[in-house]
Amino acid sequence: MEGVYDILKISLPALIVFLTAWLVLRNMIKNDQEKRRQEIVLQNSRTIVPLKLQAYERVVLFLERISLESLLVRVSTPGMSAQQLHSALLTTIRTEFEHNLSQQVYISPQAWEVVRNARSNMIKIINSEFEKLPGEASSLDFSKKLIEKVMEIDKEPTRAAIDYIKGEIGRMI
Repeated sequence: MEGVYDILKISLPALIVFLTAWLVLRNMIKNDQEKRRQEIVLQNSRTIVPLKLQAYERVVLFLERISLESLLVRVSTPGMSAQQLHSALLTTIRTEFEHNLSQQVYISPQAWEVVRNARSNMIKIINSEFEKLPGEASSLDFSKKLIEKVMEIDKEPTRAAIDYIKGEIGRMI
């Protein structure tokens, strides 16, 4: 019986020391892993946040470029027919959109959906106003109709999308 007691006198303190050392080491390793994870997250955010902001900037630029006022100034040339202007406007919007497709990787799905809707709504406005024109209409007649339509609506689709993007950037920063 004394042999068991002697073994317990030696092994019980050794077991307590072992468990204490194990718990301390486990906590140190956990803390070290958490610190490394936080450093990686911080490093990633230092890399990704500028890319995201750049993508949002490009999307806002795209929306500005497809606003009717901007499109009409850039695309319309003297002597164009309404049909030619219509075609040029749609081609410009599609080209601009295709040029900025990669930005969807860096912005939220909701923001990208807002951008796509703004583009679609701009195309709908252009198409609907074009359909109202007589066949021999000039680009000037078409431009007037488009500007009148923009003045009728509360907010141009591109302006609403830009406001949404600005709000999202504000929440991100």
